Amino acid sequence: MVHKAGGIMKKISSRKWQKRGTMLSLHSVLFVALFIMCLPFLWMLSTSFKTSSEVLKFPPTWTPHDFTFENYVELFKAVDFIHPFYNSVFIALVSVAFSIVVCSLAAYAFAKFNFKGRDKLFMVLLGTMMVPGVVMQIPTFLLMKALGLINSYTGIILPAIASVGMIFFFRQFLLTISNDYIEAARIDGAGEIRIFWSIILPMMRPALVAQGIFAFTASWNSFMWPLIIATDDRFYTLPLALTQLDGQHSSNYGLSMSGAIVVIIPLVILFMFTQKYFLNSMNIGGVKE
Repeated sequence: MVHKAGGIMKKISSRKWQKRGTMLSLHSVLFVALFIMCLPFLWMLSTSFKTSSEVLKFPPTWTPHDFTFENYVELFKAVDFIHPFYNSVFIALVSVAFSIVVCSLAAYAFAKFNFKGRDKLFMVLLGTMMVPGVVMQIPTFLLMKALGLINSYTGIILPAIASVGMIFFFRQFLLTISNDYIEAARIDGAGEIRIFWSIILPMMRPALVAQGIFAFTASWNSFMWPLIIATDDRFYTLPLALTQLDGQHSSNYGLSMSGAIVVIIPLVILFMFTQKYFLNSMNIGGVKE
């Protein structure tokens, strides 16, 4: 009995060490992957504080020898960030608000209503995700032109309101919510709009936060569509404002890197304040009862 007990303890101990070794290996791989992913951002940050001569120095150095804020000072002299910043914030917030409302309503219909052709329509909708976005920009531009929406906030925002990916994500999340809540509300006399607004939306909060962050980031970083639709610099967003650095500043990589840092700072701040809700949404979305 003593020998059997000792053998069992050895097996348990061996399994514990194997599990620890596996977790250590996994954490090491994730750390290396994270470090590799962060390298371009670290290089961008370092370059923004270097002088022009040091940026072109070979072999390159990771840390600036002559630390300077000259690139940032020159950046704010060369580019007017106030109006483009307002445009980026306004376009991103409005796009997120309308896309969340439209996509959540569409997802609610696909998840909780049984209507003729629902599944076929949803498959057609998913099929549109296979079409490259660049291909759709030409017909979308022609449509906006026909509607007279060139050089307007509406023309920039409107194509981003309906997102197939967001509808799919919301639908999958709604499928995890029991229909008993909806049936109970209907028995109590609540209408569909009241059910959606008072019951479904609060339960969708984790999904709304996650998709809101994704939508805000996509709108904030959008470059090609605003470039196509906005020929007037009054409607320029921050990424478009950085194009003013082309020409006489095109060879100043330190200036370009400092501009990129300025553009991504709001996104970093946004994620710092919302990471708790974002991670919570990922955990909830991964558990299906």
